[in-house]
Amino acid sequence: MKLYLAGPDVFRPDALAWADAARAQVAVAGHQALVPLDNEESTAAGIYRANLALIAEADAVLANLNPFRGLEPDSGTCFEVGYALALGKRVVAYLADARPQAEKLLAPLGPFSERDGRLYDRTGWGVEHFGLPVNLMLGASCTVVEGDLGQALAALNAA
Repeated sequence: MKLYLAGPDVFRPDALAWADAARAQVAVAGHQALVPLDNEESTAAGIYRANLALIAEADAVLANLNPFRGLEPDSGTCFEVGYALALGKRVVAYLADARPQAEKLLAPLGPFSERDGRLYDRTGWGVEHFGLPVNLMLGASCTVVEGDLGQALAALNAA
């Protein structure tokens, strides 16, 4: 299968080395990696179109949903996941900490209060509490595994 690798890994200081290692890991699992760094575009519009083309070409998407520059996954990765799902692609997402989202948010946003069966942070905003490790729009639509690219590949191959 052709697998699009979505995630903020393209921003790593060692992005090219990461891409080479990821391609090799995917190949060992019997698949071909499609990496956003593979295109030669340099403008925002060009990169956008090239990434959409790679997702369309892919049989499935493996998405790194680890928090990026905050408490939530990378917004570009979330867009790519949604686009892939809209095209009917299977998405396997991975993150290092698969505890329920509310549990992970307690330290930075708590203490929580509860009323009417809902949780609220200290500023009064609601906190999603469905036992999923990410927002329900990601957690209910994707296969989510705890771990890294290797665990995502294993979950994809097990299905």
